[in-house]
Amino acid sequence: MTEKIRCSWANPKNPLYIRYHDEEWGIPVHDDRRLFEMLVLEGFQAGLSWECILNKREAFRRAFDGFDLEKVCAYDAEKLEALRQDPGIVRNKLKIRAAVKNARIFRDMQREWGSFDRYLWHWTEGKRIHETGQVRSELSDAVSEDLKRRGMKFVGSVIIYSYLQAVGVIDSHEETCFCRQGKRA
Repeated sequence: MTEKIRCSWANPKNPLYIRYHDEEWGIPVHDDRRLFEMLVLEGFQAGLSWECILNKREAFRRAFDGFDLEKVCAYDAEKLEALRQDPGIVRNKLKIRAAVKNARIFRDMQREWGSFDRYLWHWTEGKRIHETGQVRSELSDAVSEDLKRRGMKFVGSVIIYSYLQAVGVIDSHEETCFCRQGKRA
């Protein structure tokens, strides 16, 4: 049996990372709960590796009530402090506050657009972009600028570019990767 060729960043020694690469990264997401989860996780990644966040993902899911948007929007000072004390997640006070503030803005955007999915995919008219070797683009600049204008935090262009890759708006699987469009079995 031949070993699958993957993107060079996928750590072959971490089964969680391999599963994420093979089954999630770059596959179009249209579920608002999942879009919210990934936005929160990408914000927490700032200054850290994605592998670090991925390894803590289940703890994040537990700590953030399964990324139930209404529950996160209702977090109070007591819950924020509980999150800051949770050893399973990244306990950065600014990122925790941003996650809650961003949740409230995310909800406002759902009301405005009918869903966050509609908002996100309108930028490309529902089409996927195929590009590799970048960390930001005109698209991520524009989405980042709009999210910041609305008041979101930890949504710089590089973070948003990673987000767009993660949720499949941008397909950045390397040319030799078995996940590259048309090669996936």
